Amino acid sequence: MALADPARRRIIARLSRGPATVNELAEPFEITKQAISRHIQVLEHAGLVTRSRDAQRRPVHLNPARLEALTAWIDRYRLVKEAQYRGLDAVLEERRSRRDPAPPQKTPRSQR
Repeated sequence: MALADPARRRIIARLSRGPATVNELAEPFEITKQAISRHIQVLEHAGLVTRSRDAQRRPVHLNPARLEALTAWIDRYRLVKEAQYRGLDAVLEERRSRRDPAPPQKTPRSQR
């Protein structure tokens, strides 16, 4: 659920380049800093980001180990679903091949 929102995915992509403050994370968005803070809270709750204190700054950091674990989980289910879709494609192709190769064509009225 944490990565379901496009804004949170963009935040993760930005943090993959290095830590950033809420203000820095909010710059490319046309939403309030409070909304960005709520997105960060969701990501924190999921364990994908952490915050630290550096004097007055409170940078947000990506938790790469947690992101890697989440990616592995997603990949596992992606592979399962791809196998299911390949099976469905095979069933549909088999049904198509069982049908008559082409339906009979109508003769135009001018040739009747």
